Amino acid sequence: MLGRIFVVDDEESMCSFMGIMLQKEGYQVETCTDPRKAIGRITEGSFDLVIADMMMPEMSGLELLTEVKKRKKDQEVIVMTAFASVESAIEAMKLGAGDYISKPFKVDEIKLIIEKVIKHRKMADENKNLKRQLAQSQSLDSYIGVSEAVVQLKDLVREVARVGSTVLLRGESGTGKDLLARAIHNLSDRGDGPFVSINCAAIPETLLESELFGHGKGAFTGAISHKEGLLKVADGGTFFLDEIGNTSLAIQVKLLRVLEEKKIIPVGETKPIAIDIRLVCATNADLEEEVKAGRFRPDLFYRLNVIPITIPPLRERVEDIPLLIDHFVDKFCARHQMDRKEIEPEVYGVLSTYGWPGNVRELENTVERAVLLTKGNTLTVKSFPENMVMSKPLALVTQAEPQTPTLESIEKAYIHWVLKQSGGNKTKAARTLGIDASTLHRKLGRYSLDEVDKKDS
Repeated sequence: MLGRIFVVDDEESMCSFMGIMLQKEGYQVETCTDPRKAIGRITEGSFDLVIADMMMPEMSGLELLTEVKKRKKDQEVIVMTAFASVESAIEAMKLGAGDYISKPFKVDEIKLIIEKVIKHRKMADENKNLKRQLAQSQSLDSYIGVSEAVVQLKDLVREVARVGSTVLLRGESGTGKDLLARAIHNLSDRGDGPFVSINCAAIPETLLESELFGHGKGAFTGAISHKEGLLKVADGGTFFLDEIGNTSLAIQVKLLRVLEEKKIIPVGETKPIAIDIRLVCATNADLEEEVKAGRFRPDLFYRLNVIPITIPPLRERVEDIPLLIDHFVDKFCARHQMDRKEIEPEVYGVLSTYGWPGNVRELENTVERAVLLTKGNTLTVKSFPENMVMSKPLALVTQAEPQTPTLESIEKAYIHWVLKQSGGNKTKAARTLGIDASTLHRKLGRYSLDEVDKKDS
């Protein structure tokens, strides 16, 4: 079968002619003489192409085109009419028609146009599927880590992405909440739609409402034209609201309305606008305490906290630090067009004992500074700030009870790094570590690194 085509024309004879002609070409065809009934069938069904007459008594072809595009914006439509004009052709194309045919038409001509439009549709679908597969395959790759905490976190994200519920990402600053929000989007059925984000802490309160909901012309001084809000821009996709704990009670009321009614009202206007978004929020604040203090609405908190995901701080996944160091060294050497710098093994141990109050973001900034300022091709302990290698910064971490990494966790991280450097070759890794192969196998079993080794090799 070449494709499925739906023909809408108020003349029964034209429907019959188109049906017979297209079926002979190998298409599966449905016809309808009532445009209003046709809209419902097109919405429910799956058609590669809709062919609609321009002049029908109950509804014009342009009106039908508009209604179909509202419901299925990717639906291919060809409009045909005996009253051809340049103006109507332009209008049809503006509304999203794939092409325009004048009656009477030559059979060979319409066959070529239909073939072209369906071919374009199938190519677009293939490109969309390829992009989605690529996005899904890469969506969690940017969140570096092999620790048990990260493996469990990624598994949870994959599960959550498949449902449409609101997600609340909780964790300290610098833990990668934005990366996980984008992964949830890419892995969801909204992955082809827009991903829009805003940081509530980075925008003044006076501007935040307009950015979120948009505004009408003349809504306030300086509003010289209509502006579409970011929530509307995200229609059909995912909206990531970072640092939601920084919103005012007034903004919280409007966000609650968005969740309950799926509508927004731009500043200075009264007519609500329907939107279809999935909301992913993030915070580093203790929202339960904010609720008790009266700074955060409890009804909004309960609506946001449908699926909470807690992201562990870097100090609780020490074994990931060597991998992150390698990743950032590769990243910044490439970005600044430098030869890849080597890393002295002592660096991994020293940086694994630091508390990282700024989490992965602090580690990233630290590695970039070391890459740029270190002369020569090797990063040593001296390449990093003295407070990280000499003092006891874990005592400065106040957001959670500090835990000094054990010698075992540091050894586990170092063994994993050596395995990676040796391409998964355990004999070579054992030689580098200065131990025999049986000792390495014993340690791999104890640290549950066998599976990690298989994935990396």
